[in-house]
Amino acid sequence: MKLLFTLVLLLVTPFSVYAEKALDLSKFAQHYYETMTATQAPGAGTKELEAYLSLLTDDVGNQHIPYQVDDSRTADGKELMRKGMSFYLGAHTLYESELLNTFIFNDSGFAIRYKNHAKGIHPQNKQPIEYTSIMMEVIEVENGKVAMIRKYHE
Repeated sequence: MKLLFTLVLLLVTPFSVYAEKALDLSKFAQHYYETMTATQAPGAGTKELEAYLSLLTDDVGNQHIPYQVDDSRTADGKELMRKGMSFYLGAHTLYESELLNTFIFNDSGFAIRYKNHAKGIHPQNKQPIEYTSIMMEVIEVENGKVAMIRKYHE
């Protein structure tokens, strides 16, 4: 019986230690940035979009100041993001981004500040677009997933 108990303890201990290991927000922030910017690249498709969406909770909130002022979280938050992002997917003919800063807030969130430059054709009015901006995204994390995204322009 002692041997059986010891074997079970040896099998369970590594899994419980792994489960309790805190999320490395520095690595997660870098992964989030890389995955998010991949959705903006020329030729980005469903694969890049779904990789990004896999980082989000189902009820993710998304606020893009000044365009989206509502920061409500709804049960279909991820589905709303999928619909909105799909509309613009592949619209860029050029996309460049540079991560400028990463800020970690204890174990609950992070912020990334980046500069991006894009060119393309607007999918709705078919007019050429080009912009350069510096963005700050403040991200709240719950259970290892992005629960709230707040985007600000500099």
